[in-house]
Amino acid sequence: MAGSEKRKRNKLAHVRLSDEEHALLKSAADKTGLALGAYLRAAALDSPGPRAARKPPIRRQELVRLLGQIGKLGSNVNQIARALNTGDDPYGLVDDMKAASVEIAEMRAAILQALGRTP
Repeated sequence: MAGSEKRKRNKLAHVRLSDEEHALLKSAADKTGLALGAYLRAAALDSPGPRAARKPPIRRQELVRLLGQIGKLGSNVNQIARALNTGDDPYGLVDDMKAASVEIAEMRAAILQALGRTP
């Protein structure tokens, strides 16, 4: 087989959609984890194509929670840096640094889970 699958797809089918129709199709495609074109191919031809990659569904609530955790972690790191710059005993900050390390590990695991991957 010479050439890529993309190059073999040289024909374009145009279809006009209302904003509502487009939103419905996009939502349905997102739920299946396919790009809009692959979703339409799957619906019309019973196959999304050999190169169609499934996307993990976006879990917005999880991402908002992780964004909050990243903000807290940034604040903790800033407090540790401030304490070190003012000459505080670095050994007194060990618990803070361990807590920050645990938070990073938890965020990594949550991000991998939101992406549909195993930690």
